[in-house]
Amino acid sequence: SYAMRYAACSQRGYYPEALSKANQDAHVSEARFGDRDDECVFGVFDGHGEFGTECARFAAMRVPMEMAKREFGDAKGYEEAFRTTNEALRRSEVDDSLSGTTGIIAHVKGRDLYVINVGDSRATMGIEKADDKGEVVVETVDLSSDQTPFRADECERVKKAGARVMTLDQLEGFKDPTVQCWGTEQDDDGDPPRLWAKNGMYPGTAFTRSIGDAVAERIGVVATPEIERVRLNKDTKAIVIASDGVFEFIPSTSVIKAAMATSDPQQSAIALVVESYKLWLQYETRTDDITVIVILIEDFPDE
Repeated sequence: SYAMRYAACSQRGYYPEALSKANQDAHVSEARFGDRDDECVFGVFDGHGEFGTECARFAAMRVPMEMAKREFGDAKGYEEAFRTTNEALRRSEVDDSLSGTTGIIAHVKGRDLYVINVGDSRATMGIEKADDKGEVVVETVDLSSDQTPFRADECERVKKAGARVMTLDQLEGFKDPTVQCWGTEQDDDGDPPRLWAKNGMYPGTAFTRSIGDAVAERIGVVATPEIERVRLNKDTKAIVIASDGVFEFIPSTSVIKAAMATSDPQQSAIALVVESYKLWLQYETRTDDITVIVILIEDFPDE
């Protein structure tokens, strides 16, 4: 009863010390998911570690496959899909001891949108609303919450599982390890809080949930996703799913503005990747891998 047009763009990161490093991001876009006309699946997986590329590609293939086996209506099916993918990766030939992938899936089912997330990639949505003056404005709604130690609930959860949460400066003795020295994610100064084993300088993950990461799993990093459900309507105009390479320097409001700046989702996706790349080089000596999927929604009928 409505139209969706989508496009993806992915750019390998620039690492001066490893110029041939592979793109560790993977993405998936499936129209007619499960051979059903009213379902689509979009996903971004951001690998990390020595075998991050293999982990991300494995998850991008396996999570939708596990989802297709299940009926959905509550969180259980999505949780099982991520859990069984994590278990399958553990049994595979890919060494996930110190490698893994974050992952975010957007499952469109008729007029329902389910967002399933582990890690710090993000989904956000643009909605057109009339303001007090009757003028049309765009409201940005984040559909996921980054799972990092910046979140007090996630920080406390991994501490209870045995993780030490410290920045690199604290770990190396430049700052007092007993005093929290970080503020919010928006105030990040390049030294974010990370997870460390009780008596080791590993694994050093800056996220609290992922697929893989067998060593980090021992200190609370889990593959259990957080799930958000929203109802699409005629005011829904855009959905963007992207790795943290996009959101590192561009806030969600600007991401949605760029996505809706053109009627061509491919142009919007490319523009977001180009702008992200420029900002990385403006503030850093390297860039992260950058992946984005732009979805534009049209012709939505009145309820």
